[in-house]
Amino acid sequence: MQDNGQEASFSDLIAAEMPYLRRYTRALTGSQSRGDKYTIATLEAILKDRSDFENEESVKVNLFKCFHAIWSSSGQLFADPEDSIRGRAHGLLSKLTVNSREALLLRTIEGFSLDSVGKIMQISTDEVRDLIGAANSELAESVTGKVMIIEDEPIIAADLTAIVTALGHDVTGVARTHTEALALGGEHEVDLILADIQLADNSSGIDAVNDLLKQMDVPVIFITAFPERLLTGDRPEPAFLISKPFQETQVQSAVSQAMFFASTATLKA
Repeated sequence: MQDNGQEASFSDLIAAEMPYLRRYTRALTGSQSRGDKYTIATLEAILKDRSDFENEESVKVNLFKCFHAIWSSSGQLFADPEDSIRGRAHGLLSKLTVNSREALLLRTIEGFSLDSVGKIMQISTDEVRDLIGAANSELAESVTGKVMIIEDEPIIAADLTAIVTALGHDVTGVARTHTEALALGGEHEVDLILADIQLADNSSGIDAVNDLLKQMDVPVIFITAFPERLLTGDRPEPAFLISKPFQETQVQSAVSQAMFFASTATLKA
């Protein structure tokens, strides 16, 4: 029986990793609400049985491992079959190599080592490499579209443009402010928005995106130096989120994942 101090310490350790589990489950399912349901189910399982944490692995690895046990046993329910748009995403995803997206997200978005990914998914490191390779090639071949970039730093905007175009997508333009974003959105139809949180005139990228989503229903990837602030689970929040400073593989993975889903949970009040 643990004393109150030990109990509090374990809870604090779990709480510190929760924003990242939320980010992962949302990216995997394409939805804040569905991803958070899996997160809650994982916490409930840990409350009932903490034995999976009685090993030498980090709390984060064990937490993600617990989620994957639930994800695998549930049949990986990420789409609503009655929704034709999500049904189309479901059809695309069902053609991918099993577990390939999971391995790719764990490695690129969450930054786990190949060894840790293997422990989370209960597979060998060689299998992890094969799955990541399969995901990269299959996702790149599946969906292409038009992307709007909302970013006030020219160098970062140029990097994002290069990464997105290398994946085979077209960039409709780069907006530096809330006003420019709305103007650009009115000029071009897009399939995906890639947006920074803080813009050049101190306006909010979140506000710009929410105004754009009044006119369109597309996936959104937010970029921020403080992802944990947008992953509390206390309000509507983004399903796709990249941390600054980002790596090319993170953007590639997030864009490929988001392109599968025609809508995301936004930051509307």
